[in-house]
Amino acid sequence: MTTSTANSAKTCSPSDEKSLFAQRFRGYFPVVVDVETAGFNAQTDALLEIAASTLSLDEETGQFSLDETIHFNVAPFDGANLEQSALDFIGIRDPFSPLRGAVGEDHALKEIFKLIRKKMKAAGCQRAVMVAHNAAFDLGFVNAATERCNIKRSPFHPFVSFDTTTLSGLALGQTVLAKACQAANIEFSNSEAHSALYDTEKTAELFCYIVNKWQALGGWPLPVVENHGDIQPE
Repeated sequence: MTTSTANSAKTCSPSDEKSLFAQRFRGYFPVVVDVETAGFNAQTDALLEIAASTLSLDEETGQFSLDETIHFNVAPFDGANLEQSALDFIGIRDPFSPLRGAVGEDHALKEIFKLIRKKMKAAGCQRAVMVAHNAAFDLGFVNAATERCNIKRSPFHPFVSFDTTTLSGLALGQTVLAKACQAANIEFSNSEAHSALYDTEKTAELFCYIVNKWQALGGWPLPVVENHGDIQPE
């Protein structure tokens, strides 16, 4: 484990009931995740590595930054499929080697969820939302592992996610993580890539860059628009 209408337009003022963090993402607490796996099928292929990074918010500047990262090498679940091409791609020769210091999916997920809930509560948020590069892939594997381990409550929303592939395509014209980081002037080492720990922290830096840039360009906070109609809440 590693712990690393425009009747009026005025600036939104902080709510007395919600923290600035909770206001920013509608009560969601973004957690950046990366997984390394032995294939593309979340139901059959092994989850081999997982990392999660929480974010912090400077309440004076409104800027987000990387807070804490937790990381585990994970032992393949019983009967897991191991695609050799996937192992070669991520550089894992022997998923069963004791030198990996791997833990079971159950242990890894419970420790990660514990950290997320602690940070989420401190931020005044109600639920976590996964941030990932190609988020559907990572969320799919986390959801599948959560179900396999019979963990009843995941802090993550089951399908809502923030995909940095899409966000960086919009903000930077790039969808590959390395190229998006380069466009954002974030240092990126190709030799360290495809490690869940490294990729998670780089994805976190990229997400923070995009969110902070949007604020700097005047996109946040939103102007308050006085509503005279009957719009029902979700």
